[in-house]
Amino acid sequence: MGRNAALPDGHARFLVTGEHTPDDTGCGLLHVDMDAFFAAVELRTRPELVDRPVIVAGAGARSVVLSANYPARVYGVRSAMPVGAARRLCPHAVYLPPTRGLYGEVSRGVLALFRELTPLVEPLSLDEAFLDVSGALRRLGSTPAGIAESIRAKVAEEHGITCSVGVAGVKFVAKLASGMAKPDGVVVVPAGQVLEFLHPLPISALWGVGKRTEENLRRLGLATIADVAATPLSRLRRSVGTAVGEHLHALANGRDDRGVVPESPDKSIGAERTFDTDQRDRAVLDRELLRLSERVAGILRAKGLRGRTVSIKVRFADFRTITRARTLPSATDLTHEIYATAVALLAAAADGAEVRLLGVRLEGLAGTETAEQLSFETVSSSTSSSSKAVPSAPRWRDAELAADVARSRFGAAAVRPATLLAPDQG
Repeated sequence: MGRNAALPDGHARFLVTGEHTPDDTGCGLLHVDMDAFFAAVELRTRPELVDRPVIVAGAGARSVVLSANYPARVYGVRSAMPVGAARRLCPHAVYLPPTRGLYGEVSRGVLALFRELTPLVEPLSLDEAFLDVSGALRRLGSTPAGIAESIRAKVAEEHGITCSVGVAGVKFVAKLASGMAKPDGVVVVPAGQVLEFLHPLPISALWGVGKRTEENLRRLGLATIADVAATPLSRLRRSVGTAVGEHLHALANGRDDRGVVPESPDKSIGAERTFDTDQRDRAVLDRELLRLSERVAGILRAKGLRGRTVSIKVRFADFRTITRARTLPSATDLTHEIYATAVALLAAAADGAEVRLLGVRLEGLAGTETAEQLSFETVSSSTSSSSKAVPSAPRWRDAELAADVARSRFGAAAVRPATLLAPDQG
């Protein structure tokens, strides 16, 4: 069913209109989703394109659609679709390149607007977030539906884009409702009508049902959420596993105990790249690992974090995907340490095969108060009794921090590893 679905037959009573607002008592959870976010942001300065199909995508041969406005979606174009497929479906669309940094800037502004209403804001991505407004109703002198309408008006006024809002008593239902409210609407699911809202929907609407799980459920003869709710829990466990079965059974019965988590700490930080053409040249692959390691290390230092486990992701030409990881003796945020580990992992994993995608990730994150491991040379130099100074180990941290400062002042290309100054071979 996906995250954006038209309002199903029989669900019009949940839509907020000028004449009708469903009972929102006890519905303090909101899911706000920007409408065709990247495309909408771009169209603010291209109003002449508003009524034409517009697709935001990179120019590479393997680029995917980042965003498509609603006129383009009429032709079946969707986010994450290969650009080649989008061109076949909608050859007359206008293709716009993504504007680096712009979407994050707008997203931060929208989130700031949300946080003026409630501190309980849980971003899911640049263009969507959960809000818990239960404790803000009296202070704001409003209702959940009223706050949803206010959010839509403020986002449009201050940022020139539209959003859709789902209002419910549980997160899962609020997220489904926002998809049905698109574009630029509000859907409220009264607390007493959750099952009426859920049960006619297809099983693909359940949070966590992918292609394989859907196939397993359909083999049991289950087609709707009502079917899942009526199925004995023991049967679901046998079919899809204990954890998944219990999760789906709870959702199908309108139960979702998760609250809004305003600040979820980073569990890992990574970066990846899909090559325009498959690569097996180790020099090219190692250069890309260095580029990715530099990016990851820079994000870590900006966030004041270090990590202990370096992992790589490799997708081969046949789309087989593997991950490999190694835990370091101590936490790091340094490019050269991440890179050296990534190179060793790739050497053991790639075995000369053509590579389609490479990724580098650091896991096991902690703040920079984590103790830094001292090298033998550093300790020796600081404790030597010799009157002649002993050269210390290279201060990689000092060098990389200095590079961060230079890049922040003069741009990302101001200081780069020498290896990356060669023409890009990827």
